[in-house]
Formats: sequence, C-alpha cells, structure tokens
Amino acid sequence: MTVPTPDLWHHYGRARNATDHAVPDRFLWTWGQDSGPGIDLLGTVTGRCVGDLGAGAARHAAHLAVHHRPARIDAVDASPAQHAAAGTLYGHLAPRLRLIHRDVTEHLHTSAGIYDVLYSVFGAADFTDPYGLLPAVARALRPGGRLVFSTLAHHLGGAPARLDVQHTDIAAKTPHGETATLRRWVLQEHVWTKLLDEAGFTRIRTEVLSGRADPRGADTLLVTAFRTGGS
Repeated sequence: MTVPTPDLWHHYGRARNATDHAVPDRFLWTWGQDSGPGIDLLGTVTGRCVGDLGAGAARHAAHLAVHHRPARIDAVDASPAQHAAAGTLYGHLAPRLRLIHRDVTEHLHTSAGIYDVLYSVFGAADFTDPYGLLPAVARALRPGGRLVFSTLAHHLGGAPARLDVQHTDIAAKTPHGETATLRRWVLQEHVWTKLLDEAGFTRIRTEVLSGRADPRGADTLLVTAFRTGGS
C-alpha cells in the first residue's frame, strides 16, 4: 500500500486566499512583492505559450492572463491545496489560464518544445532538485526560449547561500499540524550559472535585488537564461 505524501503547502496563503480574490495589477519578482522589475523581464508574452512553475495560487499567472493576453499560460503546481485555491480564485480565466495539478518536472518532461517562456517566482526553482528541473525546463522550451526565476539570494535569517548543489531542510507543517521538513535549494549565483550552462542554457544573467524594505531582510536573486538554439 502506498502512503500519500502529506501536502506541506496545505496551510500556505490560506488567510489571504480566503479574503483576496482580485487579479493582481502588478507582476513583481522580489521576496517582499513590493518593488523591483516587472513583466518586461519575460520579454514578449502576448500571443505566446507561457508556464508558471510552482504557481501556488496562480496569482502571477492570473495577472498575465488578464493583462498581457498570452495564447496560453499553464500554472503548474503539485500541491492539492494550492491547486484547489487557484481553481477557486481564477478558474474562471480558463481556457487562457490552464491550472495543472502535477509535479513540475514530470509535466515538463511531457511538454517538449511547447513553451516560449517559463518562469518561477519563489516556486519550483526553490523547491525542486535543480539537477532534474533545469534539464526538463530546457527540454520544454522552444529553441531560444526564455527562463526567468527569482529565488533567495541567502537563507532567511542571513546565512549565506550554499557553495555547492545541496538543499537546506526547512520546517513545515502537514495538513494536520505535525512537524515536517521541506527541502529548499538556496544557491550562490555562480552555482546557478554552472547548473544552467550544463543544462543547455546560454546568455545567463543574475542580479541581486535588495530586501532592505522587507522585515526579514530577504534579498532576491533574479536569474534569466535562454535555451540554446535560438537567434
């Protein structure tokens, strides 16, 4: 008998999701969601096929669907609770917004050459083994397709990002409140750059955005890369 994995995202965002049903009017990358660059980092979105990897309640994806009119945006998330929240909040935006309840890496492996743009805002790039995720992203992008993701530039609390490809165990809760552990990859810029290069990306750029305005002082690492093969 297979024991189902507890949904460690069951409690995340529940208070906000219960009261805030609006489609966000801004697309922001920073940890505090209060400053920094916006949608321009994704390049041309209108008429393109876009994917949000680890979309959570799909707020960023909903913004794109309403304000930038991609041909389709897939909001992919493995959490049953987050997928259900996205359906309640933004299910009415179908078919332009497609909510997909599935492991991100598995989804990408069955989506070869489909996407023009893939992105993650503190999503799959944080919580998925990059040795599996990044080659799957490259496979799912069309030649020259763009990947953009934001992640932590250092651990919450100030400890530096890791110098090698090693996850950090962070505390989480099961739906019933038991203590559990979640893996998060908090890596230094040069580590991400090497991983992306090995996975088949080029024109890799990184930028650290200050989080001084955030109470926990979390700096954001913003990464942009392109799948090889495009002009």
